[in-house]
Amino acid sequence: MRIFMFLTKALHYNAVYSAMYRLQSLPNLRPVLCSKQGGGKLNLRWINLFYIQFLMPHCGIVIKVYNEDNTSRAVEVPSDITARDICQLFVLKNQCIDDHSWTLFEHLSHLGIERTIEDHESVMEVLSAWGMDTDSRLYFRKNYAKYEFFRKPLDFFPAHMVSISSETNGMVDQSQIIQTFLNSSTCPEIHGHLHAKEQSRKSWKKFYFVLRRSGLYFSNKGTSKEPRHLQFVADFSDNDVYSVLSAKKLHGAPTEFGFCVKSTKCSSALKLLCADDEPTRTCWITAMRLLKYGMQLYQNFIQPHQKQKTSPMRSISENSLVAMDFSGQRSRVIENPSEALSVAVEEGLSWRVSQGSYFNNTLHLAQPWFHSKLSRDEAQRLVTQQGLIDGVFLLRDSQSNPKTFVLSLCHMQKVKHFQILPVENEGELHYSLDDGHTQFTDLIQLVEFYQLNRGVLPCKLKHHCARITL
Repeated sequence: MRIFMFLTKALHYNAVYSAMYRLQSLPNLRPVLCSKQGGGKLNLRWINLFYIQFLMPHCGIVIKVYNEDNTSRAVEVPSDITARDICQLFVLKNQCIDDHSWTLFEHLSHLGIERTIEDHESVMEVLSAWGMDTDSRLYFRKNYAKYEFFRKPLDFFPAHMVSISSETNGMVDQSQIIQTFLNSSTCPEIHGHLHAKEQSRKSWKKFYFVLRRSGLYFSNKGTSKEPRHLQFVADFSDNDVYSVLSAKKLHGAPTEFGFCVKSTKCSSALKLLCADDEPTRTCWITAMRLLKYGMQLYQNFIQPHQKQKTSPMRSISENSLVAMDFSGQRSRVIENPSEALSVAVEEGLSWRVSQGSYFNNTLHLAQPWFHSKLSRDEAQRLVTQQGLIDGVFLLRDSQSNPKTFVLSLCHMQKVKHFQILPVENEGELHYSLDDGHTQFTDLIQLVEFYQLNRGVLPCKLKHHCARITL
């Protein structure tokens, strides 16, 4: 009974009780689950193995998933569920648009680290590695950068950090970077300086690191890559790579661009590293993900797109709809798609204008890209969490000037903030990003314009930061 009480506290209640009846056929478990060295106390390692091998395959389990605002929802799921399955479940439950960017994160608060759980990973294997007394959580949110390196490899792998045999004139062939990672017999060599925290000390020291197919190494003699000077750090068969949150505050790191390599078998074994800037950190983390999972990551990337090709994009009822023009004496079907789009846009703008200024000034409140009372730091954090790629954006109220708004936009892996000023034009209130040269009747019109035109911005608006209530 003591064993079952312990399991009930440490694991998921319904999984334990639904499996109790199956234990009658098992041999006496006390010698296995209790160690002689521990005075007959329960052996946690054997408890975990016992749960995974005997209980988990037969039972559903209850998991709790958190949102950015730390609201949570508990759901019962099959024991063999993957991260992609859970994302699909919450997309359906919350009626979200599935743009394949929704992601499950493993967040270990006691260590101040988190990582993307890859779409194919078993969630139960992730949960089984957590300690009982640790504040470990699953988070569900967008990550636009999850597979962006397949689309734009050179944005993630700066030429000065990558060495492959087919380099020409010092430039890395973009089409070959990812291919060499996916090829099991080859691997680009990632190299550069990183800060490393010395074991059992608070101090950090800068070393020259090299990432190869065989693992991560650092040189004990400058930038030498000779085998006698390279010291082994870790391989990735039993290790995962995590981003470090608040690296300066929690670990005394020289910058905030920390990451670590953590053993999947030992919950406290961390090798803390720190880069000088975000592009460098992103390069190392992406390379380690590719090195660990290889072709599986590419399969994760293309799988949703393959499903889209095989399934109809529009329902039968949608296919029966046609655009009509009722402006003349006789109605007609608009067959040209470009004309239909322009007519729809024109009618939409006319409708907005007809609603009056009050309606136009409040229409943005219902938009998913508008985040109202969000501070500059919170906006920075939200954009960073949802992917530091060009075009990730949100709009918010200005804290310094209550009558204005702010556009927070990611470009070149940095978050920039642009003030949106109100402009009066013939008694009507308009909004502008460029001191009144380009004016818009409402914020929706402004966003739609900059989604199509870069204008004064460093890039077009592409992906909006979204929050949902679980």
